[in-house]
Amino acid sequence: MHLLIVEDETKTAAYLRRGLQENGFRVDVAANGIDGLHRALEGAHDLIVLDVMLPHLDGWHVLQELRAAERTTPVLLLTARDGVDDRVKGLEGGADDYLVKPFAFSELLARIRVVLRRAQPQSEPVVTVADLVLDVLTRRAMRQEARIDLTAREFALLWLLMRHAGEVLSRTLISEKVWDMNFDGDSNVVEVAIRRLRRKVDAPFDAPLIHTVRGMGYVLEAR
Repeated sequence: MHLLIVEDETKTAAYLRRGLQENGFRVDVAANGIDGLHRALEGAHDLIVLDVMLPHLDGWHVLQELRAAERTTPVLLLTARDGVDDRVKGLEGGADDYLVKPFAFSELLARIRVVLRRAQPQSEPVVTVADLVLDVLTRRAMRQEARIDLTAREFALLWLLMRHAGEVLSRTLISEKVWDMNFDGDSNVVEVAIRRLRRKVDAPFDAPLIHTVRGMGYVLEAR
């Protein structure tokens, strides 16, 4: 999932970015309303975390411009103003949720997941390939009824492979989707992650599902 944070407080933005990345999200950050609106209109984000009090263009106007442009990307507003009128204004203006500062990161994370779940009612919450099952909502993986404990990054990698089961994914695509970075030919981050994932998903079982396609990348499929 790809998120956009529009937040002018540097420390808050860095804190949110780090926490969300640790939970498997790709994250872009904009520090003012004009930049945030541009990124929201030009990018393909699954959700926008939008501060209300922003320089150059406040969050109300960013939201208004988004909806006027018929962009339906879910928006979660962040603000220090907790008045009922402000909450109503945000929700009636097209926001999908509203969170008052200061807030616990765990609550923000829960609200983001709820909004994403509401925004994608047609998405399949459980993905299955052979005897491997991934529950996207609970973020749990099982194979042959044995639970597989995954880190946030391993979950994101496995979800990517399972969504594209039978399709060879290049190291470049994997690094962009899972680590939100350009692939460095000298880096072995993808290989290391695949090796660790294989230890959990393949090693304890008879039939491997994650395969290397020499010179091309990796594919998850039953053979």
